[in-house]
Amino acid sequence: MSKKKRGRERTEICGQCGRNVPRDKAIVDNRKVTYSTELDGEDNVQMSRFVTKTYCISCAKRLGVLEKKKKQAARKRQERYR
Repeated sequence: MSKKKRGRERTEICGQCGRNVPRDKAIVDNRKVTYSTELDGEDNVQMSRFVTKTYCISCAKRLGVLEKKKKQAARKRQERYR
C-alpha cells in the first residue's frame, strides 16, 4: 500500500458512507446483478450486468467484502482439492 514516489494519491468516494479514501486503500467490489421479469413461459426477459462499487476499509469489513485471513486461506485450500 505504499505510494513509492507517486506523490499524492487520488481519492475515491465510499459507496456506503461517502468517506474520501485514497485509491490504493479503497476496496473495489465487482458483482454481477441480474434483472428478470419473472414471467412464466417465453415472455421472461433477463438482463445481467456488472456493478462496480468502491468501499472504505471499515464499510468493506462490515458488509463482508473483506474476510478474515484464516477464512480466505481455508477457502483457497478447499478450492485446490476440488
